[in-house]
Amino acid sequence: MARRRGKQQSDEATEPAAPEVEGVRHQGPWDSSERTPGDDETYIDLGPLKVRVRVGIDVQLPTDGDGGEIGSVVMVADDAALELRAFAATRSGGLWDEVRDDLIIEVERLGGECEQVDGLFGPELLVKVPVDLPEGEKGFQPSRIVGIEGPRWLLRATFLGDAGLNPSDEGLLME
Repeated sequence: MARRRGKQQSDEATEPAAPEVEGVRHQGPWDSSERTPGDDETYIDLGPLKVRVRVGIDVQLPTDGDGGEIGSVVMVADDAALELRAFAATRSGGLWDEVRDDLIIEVERLGGECEQVDGLFGPELLVKVPVDLPEGEKGFQPSRIVGIEGPRWLLRATFLGDAGLNPSDEGLLME
């Protein structure tokens, strides 16, 4: 999933324009029925996700539990990371509202702090969860959790590190 490139002045091939999509998704992410990268080698096909890779981003595929199944894709750049998880949803939408409520409850259960704010894609969460640091000190893990709903899917994007501590709608991971 990627953003559309602006018009170019040269004869270079450009990405096809995305169709009109409600809200801010006109710049992505897109459903395969809305836009596909085709054979563009800058995308990695991960099954439910096609992710655009760029110089400066390390792509990791962590496994969930003991089953060894890949549950997400993590993109790491400098002192920040972005975890992407795709979920099936109903055509009527609203899954992000349910997931967001569950996340708030879990953060409170862990003794953390959670603030709901309006973001580029609608309501998102700014989270601080307590953690034990390597030298036994107490600290917190900041994150920014964004939910993006498409036709029959939800993409949950969790920004970690500096991208969670200093949220921004700009930068390499946001692109």
